[in-house]
Amino acid sequence: MTTTPTHSAGHPVVFLDRDGTIIDEVGYLDRPERVVLFPYSIAAIGALNRAGFRVVMVTNQSGIARGFFDEARVDAIHDHIAGLLAIGGAHLDAYYYCPHHPDGCVPRYAGRCECRKPARGLVDRAVRELSIDPARSFTVGDRWLDVRLAQNVGGRGILVRTGYGALEEQRRPTDVVVDAIVDNLVGAVGHILSTHGRAVAAATPAGS
Repeated sequence: MTTTPTHSAGHPVVFLDRDGTIIDEVGYLDRPERVVLFPYSIAAIGALNRAGFRVVMVTNQSGIARGFFDEARVDAIHDHIAGLLAIGGAHLDAYYYCPHHPDGCVPRYAGRCECRKPARGLVDRAVRELSIDPARSFTVGDRWLDVRLAQNVGGRGILVRTGYGALEEQRRPTDVVVDAIVDNLVGAVGHILSTHGRAVAAATPAGS
């Protein structure tokens, strides 16, 4: 897990899924050289950076529990992603992942936990370490579990059609509340900036 220095409380935050949202979905990603950023990811994340959002990755990595790779490999992948983003002047404020799975074969990681999305454990950790407000959050991902995570923390969820998103859209659960369904991360960021701008305008006293 990589973080930048802690920020003051109250900043709006965008939680981003990793595979199928920021980078290509390639199955169990086990080495940095398999990382392929979507061509728009740097620009989209950079736009959130400039708008004053904290941008935090939250991702389930059950390959650790299944014994496909270890935490050091995931950290190396995230360091590689950070480097690719930095080349374009963008950054994520933190990288959080859940290494657990109930069907895992590695005893340390096997079983149920509080951090596997849509459980809110990763967001709670971000709140503690980054002093952010989940009520002012958006969660973007290609699975309904990402949208459910948003519901669980009192934020807004956006489904992207990249990765598994187009398939997920066809089997929408009846109890899920989604803020928007968009083609990709660019569409999500456009929706976030527009929604946030309207909220700021509504909260600004007339004549200020």
